[in-house]
Amino acid sequence: MVKTSEELELMRVSGRLLASVFEMLDTVDLAGLSTMQINDLVERFIREDCAARPASKGQYGYEYVLNCSINEVVCHGVPSDHVIVRDGDIINLDITLEKNGFIADSSKTYLVGNVSPQGRRIARVAQDAMWAGIRAVRPGAHLGDVGYAIEKHAKKNNCTVVRDYCGHGIGREMHEEPQVLNHGRPGRGLPARRHDLHDRADGQSGPRGHAHARRWLDGCDPRRKTLRPVRTYRGGDGGWRRSADPEAGRDGTRLAQCAAYALSYMRGRG
Repeated sequence: MVKTSEELELMRVSGRLLASVFEMLDTVDLAGLSTMQINDLVERFIREDCAARPASKGQYGYEYVLNCSINEVVCHGVPSDHVIVRDGDIINLDITLEKNGFIADSSKTYLVGNVSPQGRRIARVAQDAMWAGIRAVRPGAHLGDVGYAIEKHAKKNNCTVVRDYCGHGIGREMHEEPQVLNHGRPGRGLPARRHDLHDRADGQSGPRGHAHARRWLDGCDPRRKTLRPVRTYRGGDGGWRRSADPEAGRDGTRLAQCAAYALSYMRGRG
């Protein structure tokens, strides 16, 4: 978990290369592309321009170099020839690469074209929650302070955090300790370090909300589950009821309910 100064320098190299991948994507008009076309573009860039290895490909049997999560998909969306990025979509691209034995893992959220005000708001809240967590990192702080700051900002803006997923350490392995939660109690947990924070916020437009994602199998291989947050309400029998539309957010009218990653990515910082 704790890296030497030499290891940190090698990690910065990987981080700078991954930042260049997103800088390349910044110049691409995503509207009209399939998510598989984006995957193939990123793979060529990592291999040819970065002279690096796409670290996600082959990890846990995964066949692609990135995850692409559109609108209501919280994370880990799978590239497809049949999923086309449309005007008004919010798409998160989660990308990794390995160079000199060290892995960089980050993501960036793109607002494509005419995104609704609700969609822009949830993306902004998620980004600001990330920075609230980063500002909590200081000598003597704990990971619980980081998670607390993230959730506090989300709740202040009538949102919830997704509790089913978290940040993580990284190095020679894709997933290392510690886990970095999007919620926590001040003063609890390990002493905080400046980890890569990927925050997920779930818009909550009514008096009740539920902070957990729901699995929608949609006929996919179990390793390729599409995970979507859904608004839920408690029924008269005390059980949670689902209130969601699989196409929510496509027309920009319900994006305030959808998950969005923070608009951030690693720039090779220690």
